[in-house]
Amino acid sequence: MSKFYKSLLVIFAVIMIAGALAGCGKKDAAPKADSGAPAGTEVDPASLAFPLKEKATITALTNFPAGTESDPNKRTIFKRLEEKTNVHVDWKTIQGDQWGDKISLEMSNIKTLPELVFNAGFGDTDLLKYASQGVIIPLEDYIAKYMPNLNKVFEQAPEYKAMVTDENGHIWAFPWIEQLGYEKTAIQTIGNMPFINTAWLEFLGLEMPTTVDEFEQVLIAFRDNADALKAEFNIDGTIIPMSCILNDGDQDPYILINGFGEGYGDPDRGTHLALTDDKKVISVATSEGFRKGTEWLHKLYAENLIDPEAFTQEWSTYVAKGKSGRYGVCFSWDVANIATLEGWAPMPALQADTKNITPQTGSFTSGFQRGRCVITANAKNPALIAAWIDQMYDPMQSPQNNWGTYGEDDGFDIFVMGKNADGEDMLQHAPLGDKSPVEVREAESVNGPLAILDSYYGKYVTLPDDAAYRLNWIKDIYTPDMNFKYAMPNVFMSAEDTKTVSNLLADIQKCINTAKSDWVMNGFGDAEWDKLQSDLKAYKLDDMIAIYQKYVDKYFAE
Repeated sequence: MSKFYKSLLVIFAVIMIAGALAGCGKKDAAPKADSGAPAGTEVDPASLAFPLKEKATITALTNFPAGTESDPNKRTIFKRLEEKTNVHVDWKTIQGDQWGDKISLEMSNIKTLPELVFNAGFGDTDLLKYASQGVIIPLEDYIAKYMPNLNKVFEQAPEYKAMVTDENGHIWAFPWIEQLGYEKTAIQTIGNMPFINTAWLEFLGLEMPTTVDEFEQVLIAFRDNADALKAEFNIDGTIIPMSCILNDGDQDPYILINGFGEGYGDPDRGTHLALTDDKKVISVATSEGFRKGTEWLHKLYAENLIDPEAFTQEWSTYVAKGKSGRYGVCFSWDVANIATLEGWAPMPALQADTKNITPQTGSFTSGFQRGRCVITANAKNPALIAAWIDQMYDPMQSPQNNWGTYGEDDGFDIFVMGKNADGEDMLQHAPLGDKSPVEVREAESVNGPLAILDSYYGKYVTLPDDAAYRLNWIKDIYTPDMNFKYAMPNVFMSAEDTKTVSNLLADIQKCINTAKSDWVMNGFGDAEWDKLQSDLKAYKLDDMIAIYQKYVDKYFAE
């Protein structure tokens, strides 16, 4: 063989080896928590004291509400953070209503992905998928070393650390936490709150119902006195004794059936699961209370007491009819969304076989999102990014990120800076005049990872007015009737179990929701009930419950 061809072979071999080495380097770009200390954790925390001596730049991806400022660096909150930290963020943004369609595409291209996804909102399935693909990095070591604010949150409320940690001890995302109340007084214990038109009650000389029979008689009175109500309250359109949207979260009426049978109701419209006082996971759709309560709701529908559009109407239609003053009873997070605060009141738990309110799944730990923010494998200095994110968990910063800020030039503020009882700075909710809270929040807030604990109110921030009156409703009207010991916890499953549950739930949820709508409208008997039970068994409901039970047992053992 000539020297020329030998030289070519040597060159070719060198190129192949170099390529292989480069490929290996690329494959290992995402630090693995179980292969020793992650890259970057050797950085001295003292060198990351803010403000940095020299300006640093990180890249990030986030979203913004349509019709608001699209450049995060023009928002007052991020302007102040840059001054405080000397960290400049080079943002890539996506309009909020397009986020769901575009974020998967962004995450699929590691070459163009920024170092940080600030307002990710990832569910468990996506979070674990990106972790297994090496697109995002494990965070537990960075949290331990560079995030004193978040560590303090975990010390004060250790359940949140358990909720973000997977079965292998890894934390893949920074959470969003909004506590308003705690356990049975938490604002999330009831979403689909029932509201009754007290102006109509007063006009007709009726009392607040306390039993299912009294409630039925009130609805009948609304129906039978429709002409008088229309004339008295100048209502244009037909009177609707009770409106709702079946199977639509906070607009679903199944909170009314809590008094039937065992008293479980249907506290989780996503899974239709509940927890017994023995910490056993059950499906409410197999309970006697679910059957008897659904039979009763059909009776109301057959008596023309429930809105015939309850099975099909959209949110906008539901609200439009409510704002026209046509409802006697409706369901929502806040009646102000549907009608007005004046002339309406929450309706207490109704007595049937028992009297009970079952708190919603995850409600004892209040507002929580596990996958709010992630650091990607493209991060050049994860320690710096973790330290910067930790600023979001400062007790004075989190409320601003969540709701808005103070001292803007346009006078368009959610807060003013005041003092607490100890004379320390405290964010105080400002009067908004003719501005809606949502309008101001979307214009000012940045969301992302944050934590607002129940202990912060009165010390770092005041309660929002709409939260304050809702918390009083929970505490005074509903907490006394929350007779079960536990709420289903928010559990973090493995990737395999998450996928299995998701696949099983697709059929199980559809099966139960279809039965609810069909039976409230058309009624049912033993044959239909037995078929639902056999269908749920065929769809492997028991297997899904067993998976949940495994994680519930682990949750309470920790």
